[in-house]
Amino acid sequence: MNRGKYKKIQRNVIKDNRPKAHANYVRVSDMKARVVLKQIKGKNVGTAMAILEYSPRRASTIIQKVLKSAIANAESNINIDMDLEKLYVEEAIANAGPSMKRIRPKARGRAYPIIKRTSHISIILNERK
Repeated sequence: MNRGKYKKIQRNVIKDNRPKAHANYVRVSDMKARVVLKQIKGKNVGTAMAILEYSPRRASTIIQKVLKSAIANAESNINIDMDLEKLYVEEAIANAGPSMKRIRPKARGRAYPIIKRTSHISIILNERK
């Protein structure tokens, strides 16, 4: 048997140690979530929390929970010593999730499609130098 063909490939993968949090299948459109995420990208954690607290958009409460989770991950991560005062939002991503398709009856026997969109929200923090 020739086992050289199925040799394991060793990859030099660098582990990403930045604190992060994800929320998958969130019932808010990714376009609406991106509007809020653009406001907090690059800001300090305290400033970002204040922006989310007083934002009138519905996506801001969901994003606030994800940001709190990322901060908690930064606190409890034993491998990295991070100063919470220097944390900032390095990446804030909202990708499209699966859409729920529904049908609404209309006049004269027609059907009108309703698309209920979902999104995957990710926030990655880092420490300012």
